Amino acid sequence: MSPARARTSIVEIVAAGRELLEAGGLDAVTMQAVANRVGVRAPSLYKRLPSRAALIAAIGASAFEDLGRQIAPLARDPDPAAGLRSVAAAFRAFAHANPRAYELMFMNLPPDARPPTADNALAAAPLLALAERLVGPDHALEAGRLLTAFAHGFVSMELAGAFRLGGDVDEAYRYGVDTLVEALATGRRSTTTDADPV
Repeated sequence: MSPARARTSIVEIVAAGRELLEAGGLDAVTMQAVANRVGVRAPSLYKRLPSRAALIAAIGASAFEDLGRQIAPLARDPDPAAGLRSVAAAFRAFAHANPRAYELMFMNLPPDARPPTADNALAAAPLLALAERLVGPDHALEAGRLLTAFAHGFVSMELAGAFRLGGDVDEAYRYGVDTLVEALATGRRSTTTDADPV
């Protein structure tokens, strides 16, 4: 084993962990399997990450970072409703491209295996920024959670093969997102109109 391989980086370790995760699920992500993939002895991984739980947390953090990078540019859309639709589409596309990492992001893990809350917050920031522009600061968090709950529920069912009644699933997702975004926009317009002096 070369000295260069003994100095494998966290980036390489996490990338190997994500490959194993997608190929075989969370049970496939072991320190030994990751070590084999990056070409080092398993004990050397502990110089970078203290435990398997830390490895899983790092993989989850990597997934949140990837999702955040993909949706961050969408927050600049001048039309917040269109931006939210784009975020919802990107969220679903990410889940389809990384189904096991996506599952991990929402898994109820032990505290030491959870990705840092800051990574979750960074990934959510574009959605919340758009929601604030659409509904105002008082209800941005609620609007963001509403959209996320719909998107996550839909995508989780879709990935599990739960939609068995036919029809166009892509159109069903767009319909759901459009309905929620329009309802949020209409609610904001209605509230603003009611508050205006006569």
